[in-house]
Amino acid sequence: MADVTRRLFLRHLRGAPTTWIRHSVRGSVRHEGVGQSFWYRPLVGVLSEVPVDDRELPLLFHARTSDFADVTVQATVTYRIADPALAASRLDFSVDPYKGVARGRPLDQVATLLAELAQQPALDLLARVPLAEALTDIAAVREAVSAALRDEARLTDVGVSVVSARVVAVRPEPEMERALQTPTRETVQVEADRATYARRAQAVEQERAIAENELQNKIELARREQQLVEQHGANSRRKVELEAAAELAVAQGRAEREKVANAAAAERARVLAGAEAEKERTLAGAKADGVRVVGLAEAEAEAARLAAYRDLPPEVLHALALREVAGQLPEIGQLTVTPDVLTGLLARLSR
Repeated sequence: MADVTRRLFLRHLRGAPTTWIRHSVRGSVRHEGVGQSFWYRPLVGVLSEVPVDDRELPLLFHARTSDFADVTVQATVTYRIADPALAASRLDFSVDPYKGVARGRPLDQVATLLAELAQQPALDLLARVPLAEALTDIAAVREAVSAALRDEARLTDVGVSVVSARVVAVRPEPEMERALQTPTRETVQVEADRATYARRAQAVEQERAIAENELQNKIELARREQQLVEQHGANSRRKVELEAAAELAVAQGRAEREKVANAAAAERARVLAGAEAEKERTLAGAKADGVRVVGLAEAEAEAARLAAYRDLPPEVLHALALREVAGQLPEIGQLTVTPDVLTGLLARLSR
């Protein structure tokens, strides 16, 4: 839509790069072209605005195949107005000179014309082919639609040029589509089942191989365990033999050492006994000599004492005897002398 601004009783129009604008006054063209910008009087000016850019027209229509199956065709047509002057003269592209708003809807007419022109060749082609071919050969439908639109004179008369025509999909009704998908689904399911069975068979084979490997491993482990037990027994016997030999050697060494020790002890005891006997003999001899010497000395002393006492008078001997007796008596704290005691004492002294 053109941009129209107001200045007093005048209007200014500024177009776009993709719109073709024609300004005519009383039947004569004042401005015409793409990207126009000009002042005009809305009371006498006539404006036409034609878009010249590429436009997409989505199409969705139903058709019937030769086997009476309903299908839905989804297509897209790209077109543009190649001759905007011709289009403006054939269709109502007029614009309100006061507001710049289009008065009609010419593009809807172009869309309707393109939809009818595109549907007809597609319907004719699909009516001659069965459903399976219609669903698989979409290129034929696209070629038919493109050729029909490219050679259509009514489009040229209104200045419309078709850039391209694309058929996106041809689809049957949902029930028919599910029915058509059933064989494929069943085939895929069969292949899936076959793959599952093959995988299971392979798994069973692998399990069998694994079981055989496990059995072989168990047999090998049992054999190695037997070897290990035998080796362990041999090692135990060897260990016992070595320990017995070691104990025997230790016992023999101990016995030899004890024998040597006993012999050494006996020899030492014999030597000690000899030395002790010699010591005893020596001590006994020395003691005997000492006793003999002491006896001789005592005898000589007693002889000398007797010799000394032999020459003493009897009174002195009595006094010495009394002294000796007094020395032998216990300590007397208090002495009571009676006539009987004195008489006995004098009698003893006189003897």
